Amino acid sequence: MMNRLKDATSPYLLQHAGNPVDWFPWGEEAFAEARRRDVPLLVSVGYSACHWCHVMAHESFEDAATARLMNELFVNVKIDREERPDVDAVYMSATTAMTGQGGWPMTVFATPAGHPFYAGTYFPRQQFQRLLTGVSQAWARERDAVLAQGAQVVEALAQVSALPPGPAPTRRVTEEAVRDLARGFDAARGGFGAAPKFPPSMVLEFLLRHGTPEAVDMAGRTLEAMARGGIYDQLGGGFARYSVDAAWVVPHFEKMLYDNALLLRVYAHWWRAGGSPLARRVALETAEWLLREMRTPEGGFASALDADSEGEEGRFYVWTPAQLAEVLGEERGAWAASMFGVTAEGTFEHGTSVLRLPADPGDRAAFDDVRAELLTARAARVRPGRDDKVVAAWNGLAVAALAEAGALFGRPDLVGAAREAAELLDRVHIDGARLARTSRDGRVGPNAGVLEDYADVAEGFLTLYGVTGEARWFERAGALLDTVLERFPDGSGGFFDTADDGERLFQRPADPTDNATPSGQFAAAGALLSYAALTGSARHREAAEAAIGAVSVLAERHARFAGWGLAVAEAVLSGPPEVAISGPVDDPRTAALQRAALMAGVPGTVVALGDGDVPLMRGRGLVGGEPAAYVCRAFTCRLPVTTPSDLTRELRASAAP
Repeated sequence: MMNRLKDATSPYLLQHAGNPVDWFPWGEEAFAEARRRDVPLLVSVGYSACHWCHVMAHESFEDAATARLMNELFVNVKIDREERPDVDAVYMSATTAMTGQGGWPMTVFATPAGHPFYAGTYFPRQQFQRLLTGVSQAWARERDAVLAQGAQVVEALAQVSALPPGPAPTRRVTEEAVRDLARGFDAARGGFGAAPKFPPSMVLEFLLRHGTPEAVDMAGRTLEAMARGGIYDQLGGGFARYSVDAAWVVPHFEKMLYDNALLLRVYAHWWRAGGSPLARRVALETAEWLLREMRTPEGGFASALDADSEGEEGRFYVWTPAQLAEVLGEERGAWAASMFGVTAEGTFEHGTSVLRLPADPGDRAAFDDVRAELLTARAARVRPGRDDKVVAAWNGLAVAALAEAGALFGRPDLVGAAREAAELLDRVHIDGARLARTSRDGRVGPNAGVLEDYADVAEGFLTLYGVTGEARWFERAGALLDTVLERFPDGSGGFFDTADDGERLFQRPADPTDNATPSGQFAAAGALLSYAALTGSARHREAAEAAIGAVSVLAERHARFAGWGLAVAEAVLSGPPEVAISGPVDDPRTAALQRAALMAGVPGTVVALGDGDVPLMRGRGLVGGEPAAYVCRAFTCRLPVTTPSDLTRELRASAAP
């Protein structure tokens, strides 16, 4: 049995390299072997931080008897969904179509051509063994029916119509979206809908941009509830993937880069909107957690921290009253227990509790001391594993968040970290105008970037340019967006998720709706709009407006799945404002104007500065020898100003009604 996974760049695949299962990576070798042996494919899809993926691995993939059945009856393919989101997307569509639900681990049985004919998610060992035998017998005895079922699934998925293209969103569309969100809002506990609750990052960004009292109130209540709940790591910073309950008390403990990059930016914007000390603290703690625990030696950011340690979910994070007393002493331990909601009964498993912070402590200095001591004590525990592959899209989100937070909070170290991550993407992931999805240890992975990679990296580069004035990031973003316009259009104003010269799957994925991250289509719309504002390019502006047309279809009943598109719509409706700042980048007066532009909070504002050949900067110089700011819309500019207060006034006056 060959160990075909031993040289993978995916830590998830490497976790399975020692299994007794004869795993193949996704590719033609597996298809050819299935044809040669005349057996189906068993496609297993997961990711390294997935708790139930670990459970199924321990129960089945590490079990000799189960592995023997798998090897005898199937060609087994292991896929990291984070490396191959396109393969994951098409098989998830099939799984949900066949079973009515999806999730990971995903288990798909497919023909040697890759056409799915039976699917599910997690199976306990004995049930899985029976399933293996049953599917194999059906393949041997009822081949025609199995092949017909596979063909029917593929045909049915091909018939599923994409969202019809819609008109560019109007103010009425965004108002309808707020009403739709209000209908599902949990006024008592924040968030939308019932348990489990996921951080609605893109929706929160839209609500803050929309700016009405009702919208900002829904965003603020949700942001405060999450920040005070167990979904937020009250000791180390950073957010878990989701809460299993409706009150944000008990999380699913994995921590993902994309959640924290998105939430860092949203909390920074919440602080900008109202000056909340809680927003500032959580934003900075999340940024510091990213730098402390997620940075790779090459300057990028790892994709995830595991939910498990020592074989138990959450073990690293939870506490009992006795454990608090052991670290802090009886009196301070009891005080910490009351502050963090740690009880004898526990809020999690086996009498343990997840730390929460329902209210701010009266004695902040004492609280900070307790928190530091507990964090030091926790550091001695066995840490959850880290998936240290660098995913282009998620690093693009981190670049944007860290660059903007660094500028807003006066933290050049955060801007420096954003620059280092951008340099890694530029050095390792980008070849000309093409982008690779992943890297690890500075070695590029074999998989092509998908639409979200191009869009989110371009967004990160444009944000970094607006903070640093380094024009090379503007130029790199332009090259990536040219590839988006050349390789990804679907012919109706939207975009496919894969390039036209990418691997052909049984279905070409194209999903404009948000999931855990902004959809590739809405992310592309945002980056295209910003680039158009910096260049005056009608081509990029028109492509952005066409791509967010889906928002007009989704807003009235499905706004939760269009948050990023709605946020981009707010930018379109506000102009967006274009700010050209002329002056030396290292001049404090230039920096003050730049910060005023960023602090104004007008949706979609783009900032151009520095000496690069960026069209918005052309012909806009100093005024009376002083740094000056020009507020423009569609490249038509108001009179230049030289003070931050005047710039703030001009920006707000320039925004469209």
